[in-house]
Order: sequence, then structure tokens, then C-alpha cells
Amino acid sequence: MGEYSKALNVYQKSLDIRQYSLPPNHPDLAVVYSSIGSIHLKMNNSQKALESYLKTLEIRQKFLPQNHLSLAITYNNIGHAYNNMGKYSTALDFHERALEIQQELLPPNHLDFAITYNNIGQIHDEMGEYSKALEFYQKTLEIQQKSVSPSDLNLASTYNNIGLVCYNMGECAKALEFYQETLEIRQRSLPPNHPGLASTYNCIGVVHLNKGDYLKALEFYQKTLEIIQQSYPPNHLSFGATYNNIGLIHYHMEDYSKALDFYEKALKIDQQSLAPNHPSLATTYKNIGLVYDSMRDYSNAFESQRKALEIRQNALHPDHPDLAQSYNNIGQIHDHMGEYSKAIPFYERAVVIGQHSLPENHPHLQLYEKCLAEVQKKL
Repeated sequence: MGEYSKALNVYQKSLDIRQYSLPPNHPDLAVVYSSIGSIHLKMNNSQKALESYLKTLEIRQKFLPQNHLSLAITYNNIGHAYNNMGKYSTALDFHERALEIQQELLPPNHLDFAITYNNIGQIHDEMGEYSKALEFYQKTLEIQQKSVSPSDLNLASTYNNIGLVCYNMGECAKALEFYQETLEIRQRSLPPNHPGLASTYNCIGVVHLNKGDYLKALEFYQKTLEIIQQSYPPNHLSFGATYNNIGLIHYHMEDYSKALDFYEKALKIDQQSLAPNHPSLATTYKNIGLVYDSMRDYSNAFESQRKALEIRQNALHPDHPDLAQSYNNIGQIHDHMGEYSKAIPFYERAVVIGQHSLPENHPHLQLYEKCLAEVQKKL
């Protein structure tokens, strides 16, 4: 992070000099603004990144034709910033603008398409539209397999993204295959403490957690933690995600006090680094709610799940799978309190959304249907 601060300082000095000597719409200023935006993005300062990218766009729109490739790059950058802010529809709009320009000017197997297809795939993944995400990731992979070496790190990222979609679709075995492909490339191409390896270890840990192999999952999460401790400041979002995952292991092992400790650490980081309605905050509130539910502290459980649902209702589209999860979690609290008639409408909402957004054999949908069927028997 210190290197990013140094780079930012250099770019800011360069900007000051150019602002003094150049007219306000000079193309060189757009280049510096774009570089500053990229540094802010790497530092998780998404709002500042967006401000810099919008200044780049304002300048470039004044002196470039509407279909210039530099505008496509700027649109993609703005899309990244909005994505990190959880504003997925706006992000998708900018990535699609970039794609329109590329389709006018580039051959269909150009590597720039792979970048934009990947960006669009990520947005669909965040929006819970997993089939669409997979479609765009496969387009990315098809181009990369024709154009880059088998050890290219961008290829590793695509394998990782496809693995994530497979996992979200409930296909854990396929997900693990793609994650292993990712790991092999990154181990060959990166130093052992590189954050890219931490990301892969984290993904593999998630699969093992889902399979119920908690000790194996914890092993991979510890590897993740060791790397990010060397790479990032203590309030970096990577810590929040890792603490959440380690908390989830302790939750499944029924060590609820330890789980709560890790979730509270994650929440503190999320609250410092994310907008109040960011979906990642909802995930942490959801996890805290599950612990309180298991501890039979239903008042705190309900409050945490209510916060998660409220964020997801504001940030996600109505058929997002995470909304189904929130409705089901609140239904379970009413169920555990013996309030069966109150539980039913929440379970029903979960089932309807799950049927719209998940494969029929997805374990989450099967859980929602089971919860609804069982509570109906209790009436």
C-alpha cells in the first residue's frame, strides 16, 4: 500500500505541473487523471477513482470521436469503479458502452474483447445472473486460449471466475477443477506471497467449506491470511472477506463465540471501507444473524438479518439469489421461535426467488423448499 501512496504522490505532482502549463482540456491531463484513478482503485478508494475517471472522460469526450478506443478504456474503468461501489446496473451500462465501441473497430478475437467480456461477466455474477456470467466468461476464455500462453495470468483469472460461477451454481466439483487450474498457473508465475495466490487459496477454501471439510478449508484460509498480512494494511477489504470465511468455519463447527469474534472483525472493516448499502455488508450481517440464531438469541438474530435484507433490497434486483437467502433466514428465525404462520411468507418468497434464479437441483433452492414444506406440517 505504501508503494501505491508513493505512486499517487508522483502522479499528483505531475498533474500539478501540467495543470499549471497546459489548458484545462489538454489530452495529457486525461492520461494523468486516468493513472490517478487506477491507483485509487487499487487502494479501494472507489469514489476517488470514479472522480478521476470521470475527469478523464470529460476531457476525452471533447477532443475524441465518440467511437475512439480510448473512450472504451475509460468506460471500462468507470465501470470498475461503480462495480466496486456495488452499483452494478450503472457499471454494466459503462462496460456495454465500451463493448459497442470495440465491436465497431476491432476484430472479434482481439484481446480487448476478452477484457470487456470479463468485466460484463463479473457484473452478471455480482447480480446473481450466473448463466449470463458464465456465457461472458466463456467468451473471454475462448479468446484467451487462442491468443495467450498457457501460463498467462489473465487466463488464470478467467479460470478463477468460471470456478466462482460454477460454485455459485452449486457445481462444487467443477469449481474446484477451475480453481486448481488457476492455482497451477499462479504458482508458476507469481512469488509465493502474492495476493493473487491468496485469492485462489480463499476460493479453494470456500469449496472445501461447502463440502464440509472444515479443517481443509481452514488450512487454505490460513494461507490466505498469511499472504494478505504481508501485503495489505489491516483495514483492507481482503481481511474482511477472510475473517468472514474463518468465522463461517467456526460457525459450522458450532464454536459460536469464535465465529462471532471473526464476524465482528469483518464488520468493523466493512463499515470503514464500504458504502452503508454495499452487498458485502449484508453478507456480514447475515453471518452474524446466523450465529445469534444458533445461540437462540432471536432478537439480535432478527436485527442482523433485517439489516442484511434491507441492504439487499436496496442494492440488488428482486430476483437475486441473495435475497432468497435473506428471506429464508428470517423465516427460520420465526420458525425457531414457534411463529410458524409468520415464517411461511418468508419461506415462500425464498422459494419463488430461488425458482427464478437458481438451477432446480441447487442445494439452496432444495433447502428453501424443505423449510417451507416442514413448517406447513407444523400448522
